[in-house]
Amino acid sequence: MTRTPFVVRFLAATPGKGWAAVAAFAAVVLVLLPGLYLFTPKDSALHVSDYVITLGGKIMCYAIVAVAMDLIWGYAGILSLGHGVFFALGGYMFGQYLMRQIGLDGVYHSPLPDFMVFLDWKAFPWYWAGTESFAFALFKVVAIPGLLAFVFGFFAFRSRIKGVYFSIITQALTYAAMLYFFRNDAGFGGNNGFTDFKRILGMPITAPEMRISLFALSGLVLIFVLLLGRYLMTSKFGRILTAIRDAESRVMFLGYNPLHFKLAIWTLSAVLCGIAGALYVPQVGIINPSEMSPANSIEIAIWAAVGGRGTLVGPVIGAAVVNLSKSFFTQAFPEYWLFFLGLLFVLVTLFLPDGVVGLWKRLKERLA
Repeated sequence: MTRTPFVVRFLAATPGKGWAAVAAFAAVVLVLLPGLYLFTPKDSALHVSDYVITLGGKIMCYAIVAVAMDLIWGYAGILSLGHGVFFALGGYMFGQYLMRQIGLDGVYHSPLPDFMVFLDWKAFPWYWAGTESFAFALFKVVAIPGLLAFVFGFFAFRSRIKGVYFSIITQALTYAAMLYFFRNDAGFGGNNGFTDFKRILGMPITAPEMRISLFALSGLVLIFVLLLGRYLMTSKFGRILTAIRDAESRVMFLGYNPLHFKLAIWTLSAVLCGIAGALYVPQVGIINPSEMSPANSIEIAIWAAVGGRGTLVGPVIGAAVVNLSKSFFTQAFPEYWLFFLGLLFVLVTLFLPDGVVGLWKRLKERLA
């Protein structure tokens, strides 16, 4: 009996309606918005501004993180309150490359970043070696968050830590990392972090072509992550994960070791967060330790809860709804944003346990 090729199985995992949605999303992100941004006059009503492109790219990066959270929480039952650390690590690893590209254009006209010159550093520390290479930067974006997640997850899952206890230690992890990155002697810019980026692969980072390239790349990665999640969750691997979520003891009695499955999806989720962080930093133009704050990690869980856990597309909707609301409230009513976010989470928990997607499904059932 011949085995079906992986590519065929990967493509067949998504139904026709899913592919139609992917095609519509790709048409908007890869054709419509880039065309309106690049080829319409700035005074035209159809012109898409730099702000819209940056905001859209940022939200798509957040959506990738929300899907990564859904893979471990919605399907494996692992609630992480520390995923912000993987997102920030990916941003810092790519940020090192961006800082090296500033070169002599900095304030102090030194090959060292300005913050190192200000602190009277004479040379790059050893962990900055090779950061001038774009390929090595991409490797670190994947390897560093993945390695941290693998080591942390191995000891946590091997010790059978789960539930609220696991959530607490993940929050402690991100808090400890935040405190370390705040230190000036850590070599990551301290409180200010990395900013004032100039170029990527020799092209100005603020050039319209670079902006739209990063925007489109964020959309492509989001599409790939959704398709990958669909493939994994409809496979035997995904069915075992959901079984672990619902009855881990029974899975063990059937001869499966939950450690391997939980560790695999946990590490993959961290890697996806790192990739999202690397896409986020050049579009926003800054990365600092505040991205590792426990509040940010809790907000990631809120995105998944608002959209609907265990649905893949739900967290994308949740990330978009929450962050668009955040953009509005932080400009119009900045002092009330946290109150609104807390109220939103309470209302979703009480009245929409399946999130926005669950509400839509119930409405469709009633109409039918």
